[in-house]
Amino acid sequence: MLRRINQIVTSLRSNFSTVSKICEKHLVKHVPVLCEQAILYLDPAPHKIFIDMTFGAGGHTRQLLQKYDDIKVFALDRDPIAFELAQCLSEEFPNRLTPLLGKFSELPKLLKEHNLKKYSIDGFLFDFGCSSMQFDEAARGFSISKNGPLDMRMDRGRCNEQITAADVLARAEEADLVKILRVYGEEKSAKKIARAIVEARSAFYKIETTKQLADLVSSCLQNAYRLDKIQRPTHVATKTFQALRIFVNNELNEINYGMILAKEYLRYGGRLVAITFHSLEDTIVKRHINGNVIEGIANPVPLKYCGHDVTHDKELIETFVRSSWRQLHKHVITPCEAEVARNSRSRSAKLRAATKVK
Repeated sequence: MLRRINQIVTSLRSNFSTVSKICEKHLVKHVPVLCEQAILYLDPAPHKIFIDMTFGAGGHTRQLLQKYDDIKVFALDRDPIAFELAQCLSEEFPNRLTPLLGKFSELPKLLKEHNLKKYSIDGFLFDFGCSSMQFDEAARGFSISKNGPLDMRMDRGRCNEQITAADVLARAEEADLVKILRVYGEEKSAKKIARAIVEARSAFYKIETTKQLADLVSSCLQNAYRLDKIQRPTHVATKTFQALRIFVNNELNEINYGMILAKEYLRYGGRLVAITFHSLEDTIVKRHINGNVIEGIANPVPLKYCGHDVTHDKELIETFVRSSWRQLHKHVITPCEAEVARNSRSRSAKLRAATKVK
């Protein structure tokens, strides 16, 4: 019994030490993407309340809290480590920062516990995708460059029923793998990669690490050569990793729900700022802002292809597509060359900002 108690104490000390190191590393050194523009469009002012829907390492939240002494921020993140970081930062800003642990879809329950009602928030901030600390930790399984277990769960196992990327590769049918890679990764060679995964399983080869998956994709796309957004060579498995991460975390549905919640909780005139990192995320945000939504879901068909011009009742159609948002800038905002040079992970970022008008 005494041995077991000592083991628990040792484990707690180890966890506390790990969290402390993470707090020290990320809260001090983290460089948020498009931070200056995001804060500008959120329009911070005294007594305002904001929700940072993707706290991460807290770079945007810190900047908000430093603007005025009475600004309050509710910091949401589904990653328990990010939640610990938010708790560390809340000690620096007592009674002004409230950490929340959960997904976008869990926000209503969390806000209810703090007596926050609809139409009471002044600003919503989204910074979609993986955070730097998730990519940097090999054990999380997000990074191609760092070998580790194929996990990819943003919740870090907080939800026991959630599957890992390794589970998907081990259980999914070939046709389903093709859909996952094609839809979530926009991978043109989805069929070839899915076939290679199934053949590996048939040979009793378990794909359980990031290196094994990266090597497998490389072997079946030997002659492929790919470039990223700024024409730099990129690994051929990048889209495969993106597809599995999005599928495992149900990211697109969560983003869609997050946009709905922003509309529900923002007061009239409240601000929405969303930073996206690939076209799937950006399309959902853009179509919500433009009012191209059907029964709460971003319409998969762009407005220009919806054929509204053939209807005889134009007033009726206008009521369908009239947006609840007014975009605050003409063109999508992207990082300048200096920011990309300073932080290469910002290279594909896009910022959209809007104010709620109805």
